[in-house]
Amino acid sequence: MERGASEPDPSRQRNGVVAALYGEFTDTLNDRVRYSVSLTESALTVQRISSSPGRSKVVFNLTDCIGCRAYRGPDSADVGAYFTAYFYPFKRRWMSAGVARQRVEQCFRVALVQDPLTNLREAERWAHAIRDASVLQAPRRDGVAYTEVRRPCRVMILVNPHSGRGQALQLFTGHVQGMLTEAAVPYTLVITEHQNHAREVVRKADLRQWDALVIMSGDGLLFEVINGLMEREDWQEAIQTPLGILPGGSGNALAASVHHYSQSPPAWNEELLLSCGFMLCKGLVGSMDLVSIHLASRQRLFSFLSLAWGFVADVDIESEKYRHVGAIRFLMGTLVRLATLRVYQGRLAYLPVKEAPKLPKGSIKANHPPPTPQHPSLCSSLSCRLIPNPSPSHKSHHNHNSTNSNHNTITKSSNNAITTKRPETQSDGKAVALVDSLLPGLDQPVPESWTVVREEDFVLVLAIYQSHLAEDLWTVPGAMADDGLIHLFYVTAGISRPALLRLFLAMEKGAHLACGCPHLVYEKVKALRLEPISPQGVITVDGEMVEYGPVQAQIHPGLARLICG
Repeated sequence: MERGASEPDPSRQRNGVVAALYGEFTDTLNDRVRYSVSLTESALTVQRISSSPGRSKVVFNLTDCIGCRAYRGPDSADVGAYFTAYFYPFKRRWMSAGVARQRVEQCFRVALVQDPLTNLREAERWAHAIRDASVLQAPRRDGVAYTEVRRPCRVMILVNPHSGRGQALQLFTGHVQGMLTEAAVPYTLVITEHQNHAREVVRKADLRQWDALVIMSGDGLLFEVINGLMEREDWQEAIQTPLGILPGGSGNALAASVHHYSQSPPAWNEELLLSCGFMLCKGLVGSMDLVSIHLASRQRLFSFLSLAWGFVADVDIESEKYRHVGAIRFLMGTLVRLATLRVYQGRLAYLPVKEAPKLPKGSIKANHPPPTPQHPSLCSSLSCRLIPNPSPSHKSHHNHNSTNSNHNTITKSSNNAITTKRPETQSDGKAVALVDSLLPGLDQPVPESWTVVREEDFVLVLAIYQSHLAEDLWTVPGAMADDGLIHLFYVTAGISRPALLRLFLAMEKGAHLACGCPHLVYEKVKALRLEPISPQGVITVDGEMVEYGPVQAQIHPGLARLICG
């Protein structure tokens, strides 16, 4: 007979600590093999019981545990019950160096008495205790404030079946679906059918039914979701819905960034998916900055990743033809664009983080008085007409629109500091639109506190607010999702093709800033304006092509919430 613990039910927590628990159980395949099992607030320890003095012991860290379930066996004549705990610890990779999360399950048979229900209750007691302890022991980064997704967590998962190499749905069923079952996370799967489908879904959804929205795709689908949330009348509550990302596209920049923020070893492909799935099951939520972007047509977008013009934007859009090869499409696009390297004429201005910034080479201070700020309103929304037939790709090469709304100031600025108050509502109950307090109208000159770049010939301009631009491009090694910064890079004309290639190769390891390239400039800013002079070109927001022309942007610290670790 197995011996159960005599302690009170450990699911009753005292001051957030799970009480210890001890029991003796048999192996699920061999009743002659017995184990002593002990549970503390931080670990599950399993030791085989034998007459030999050197008994093997295995310690499972509850930080790596996503769930535990109790159940009866398939044989109705079996009086025993079972509980299985699911762990995803870091283990040595097969056939390669480094470590990655790998699935491990630990299962035990409970047969304390001949009564099946008594045994099942004991198995459930253990499963409940392990689940409670694993919730408390989630991997947390020092200095970061987290909240937790409500449990049980009801999740809407939006999958673009055409993203990447068209394998997002297969990756979900093959890797993520089982993890969610192990973690007892109920979910509803929404398969997008056309471009802006996800945008329409979240704009109309009753978000009270969901504790999190999760995107299984590339970065483009999250762009749709964020803008759909910001177009709602209750946007200030809607944008607080925790957002999760599961890499299913070719770029997967946010997924790579979230993995990096968790301080985990580098991971790619299915290892990256497993890492993001693990963080989703753990349910820790942190803040994420969003950037408000204004186009010349007065359209307003919200961005979580990047604003690009020149080389980077060209590669992103031109490599669409290589989408079927997956992430390597960007390398192919880079080599093609290097062969015919272009120079782009334009003007760039930005508000540095420092009050007295050191001016980069070729820059001057704006010498005109600051204008009275004008706050362009949100533009009218797209209609929600459904398209019955799915397109081969959801990648957008068209403009994105937002909703009209009146403005009451909800953001105050002092120099280059941003302080956001809780959004107010109008008399009709509708939320007022978010105001970009640092931005003048696009038809107005920038304030004198901004830096204006004299150089008008660029190879690229990239504003990014996450650590990664793609799975294998570690663009901002020191970035965090909520650091309140736009990380601005630009490369001036005159750089050679080999030097530009060296920069991107160094970016794979985050070493490009140490290359000493005189044509590369990096600034931390709060706002920026880009005015292309070249008559033709490409501007992208989060990898999506937008209207070509003058554009300006401002950071909004911690506006959204991100499931991370």
